[in-house]
Formats: sequence, structure tokens, C-alpha cells
Amino acid sequence: MIAENQRLIRVRDTEDELTCIVCPIGCRLHAERKDGGSLEVTGNRCKRGVAYAEEEFRDPRRPVTGTCAVTGGEFFRLPVKSSEAVAVDRIPSFLNAMYELELTAPIQCGEVIATDVAGTGIDLVATMSMRKEE
Repeated sequence: MIAENQRLIRVRDTEDELTCIVCPIGCRLHAERKDGGSLEVTGNRCKRGVAYAEEEFRDPRRPVTGTCAVTGGEFFRLPVKSSEAVAVDRIPSFLNAMYELELTAPIQCGEVIATDVAGTGIDLVATMSMRKEE
């Protein structure tokens, strides 16, 4: 599944069509890198669309969510999220490291359960509390 999802994530370099996700309008953007290195963005209704397109070309990042195995808890898996957005080219290694974790209950919501996951400098945080099984 990780390899399959990786096909959908790519680093942009010269030209692309994007849907801005900064606000609910969802402007359809066309972004093209010019010879001097500048990025020309059209289709945006505000300057936030330009900033979004520039970030997508310069350093695209995504929040990562998933689940980790838990022993001794009321459930077998715990929902988790990255503490900040992960560079798209590092997501597969982040997910692999996340899925290799085996946690032990109890765990508190908001607890950092792993630091510097896959050498990204980004932590993994529990998004739900898990009591110890009685």
C-alpha cells in the first residue's frame, strides 16, 4: 500500500495543475516554472494560492496519519499522527518506521510515542488515549 500511494506523491519541477487547499474555495491553479527560476501562477483568486503553489514546487509536505500496533491495550491499534507535515519524498520511510513500532498500553492522547521518526526530525503523536487492558 505504501508503494502504491507513493505513485500519487511527486515532486513538481516545471509545470503542473494544482487545486489550492489553503481555503474552501479550492482554486484550480496552473503553475509554470520560467527560465529565470520564477514561478508563474494563474487561476488563483488570492495571493495565498500563489504561496501554496510556490511551496508545492519548493518543498511539498503532508501531514501523516496512521495506526501503530499496541500490546496490552483495549484495542490492537492506536491512531497516530506526525507532529508536523513530512516532506513527500520522506513519507514512505516515515510510514515504514511508524508501522514497525510496537507500543505498550497505557498511552495518553497527545503523548509523543516516537521521536525523530526515520531521521526526519519529526515526532509521532498519539491521537487517542489507550487504557491498559484489565
